[in-house]
Amino acid sequence: MKPEERLIVALDYETETPALELARRLEGRVKIFKIGSQLFTACGPSVVEKVRRTGAEVFLDMKFHDIPNTVAGAAVSAARLGVFMMTMHASGGPEMLRKAREAVEKTSGRRPLLLAITVLTSMNAELLAAVGFKNDVKTTVLSLAALAKENGMDGVVSSPEETALLRAGLGRQFTLVTPGIRPQGSAVGDQKRIAAPASAIAAGADYLVVGRPITAAPDPVAACEAILAEIKEAVK
Repeated sequence: MKPEERLIVALDYETETPALELARRLEGRVKIFKIGSQLFTACGPSVVEKVRRTGAEVFLDMKFHDIPNTVAGAAVSAARLGVFMMTMHASGGPEMLRKAREAVEKTSGRRPLLLAITVLTSMNAELLAAVGFKNDVKTTVLSLAALAKENGMDGVVSSPEETALLRAGLGRQFTLVTPGIRPQGSAVGDQKRIAAPASAIAAGADYLVVGRPITAAPDPVAACEAILAEIKEAVK
């Protein structure tokens, strides 16, 4: 995988106009854009098609979590949009994960990568305990990731703090997508478990998700190029 193919820029906007403007400005530099629940809910499936028209791939980050049949149907609908990757919560359980994989495999066209959400990067040990998880963050992440792999997921989304543990435990072929990426000097925001691009790459991340350090930068193109330079240096 080329260094420039490892960066995913999150289009976390309220409306499609600034999202599409950024996608066009970064055309040729960024190969994958993430569309999450805010933009998708505001604009609908058409925004996926419009981003794809720029020549980029789409990571649809809807974090599906529902009864198995409902998630399977949602996954098929997402696959028909031509997305490159999509997400669902590992905590939805083995049947939900398996049915989503089986349903997508029956869909014609390219099969997207199916990624499980383990523990959100906004969560730390205290917040995890508050919602009823008894184990610490790393143990919970590894347990959910193993469940995801056993039930047909291609990889997981997890914070930089767990990347090395997941790579060692689940192997080289399991895809690791790492949000919470903050270049030196960036604001932390609401993320609790973060890392610089080079550290995440060194730990074994396949893809890095970057949002506000690029989207909120005075010059998003320059910010993007600086992060790409960090990635290229890290993978030498």
